[in-house]
Amino acid sequence: MNKRVTLKDIAKHLGVHVSTVSRALDPEKQSNLSADAITRVRDVARELGYRPNRLAAGLRTRKSMSIGIMIPDITNVIFPPIVRGIENVLEPRGYASILVNTDNIAEREGRLIQVLRDRGVDGIIHAAVLRDDPTISWAADEGLAVVTLNRKVDGHEIPYVINDEEDGIRMIVDHLYQLGHRRIAKIAGPQNLSTGLLRYEAFLQTTKEYGLTADPDLIEVAQQFEEEEGRKSARRLLDKGKPFTAVICANDRLALGALNALQESGLQCPDDVSLTGFNDMPFLDLIPPGLTTIRIRQFRAGQTCAQRLLDILDQSDRQAVAETILPVELVLRGSTAAPKS
Repeated sequence: MNKRVTLKDIAKHLGVHVSTVSRALDPEKQSNLSADAITRVRDVARELGYRPNRLAAGLRTRKSMSIGIMIPDITNVIFPPIVRGIENVLEPRGYASILVNTDNIAEREGRLIQVLRDRGVDGIIHAAVLRDDPTISWAADEGLAVVTLNRKVDGHEIPYVINDEEDGIRMIVDHLYQLGHRRIAKIAGPQNLSTGLLRYEAFLQTTKEYGLTADPDLIEVAQQFEEEEGRKSARRLLDKGKPFTAVICANDRLALGALNALQESGLQCPDDVSLTGFNDMPFLDLIPPGLTTIRIRQFRAGQTCAQRLLDILDQSDRQAVAETILPVELVLRGSTAAPKS
């Protein structure tokens, strides 16, 4: 076996001090070196096949240089761009990501948090957190760096990065109102998740501001953010027999399920019923008639959350970063139109 290349080998090859090589290969310590010096060291390190000894570095710094990423559903297509955004920030800083999937099961989430702690992760980015989440709250209180993504924990000062849920719902209601819709149904998301609650509350508030009646018979609360729940919720709305001309869904997967239920009932979208979602997950433009939705900045959300976590790790006060709300935008497609006269 070939001998492992060390910092001393690179320094000897370049004729510089080993501390220069160490600083050039550490993104946090490069500020006093010229760009040319950093490039030369990196080129030689690559040429010689240098690989940093993460275990030894971890023993010196008491860091594992690993971050846990918790997501609720690995099959949900909005998460790959988010994870890519996270890694876009973490990887250049030398951090490895450990991705775990909770399946939206609280007991599984609790076990996985403990697994990540046992692995010695330096922090956790949590995109599967419940509004009432004692396990992650306890981990944060114990000193683990935590940032939640897309969701937040009630009653705890864990930093979070979320989307502007209120503005997104407001834009959807305004769009439908301008088209002429007055009987608007709602398929809300799970109320134990901050995304479900915030979007539902925004719907109630915005419809009130527009002088619309939020008829309880035209509101269904889904138990999960997934297609089958959307289909069942839409079916229940139709079975009540109360007329409506539009349905606002709490996310795109619920909207796709609702679209299926409308079509099974012989209704056309948007000729008979307009339909909207939230998130703008990939490929929506390829599914007829094309879903009008709210676009969240998935890649940017991942980047922002990762940077917030690094900010916490780089300082002693782990509660310094509190709230980050990212802007959203309305994406108009073929699923909305003026109601029939």
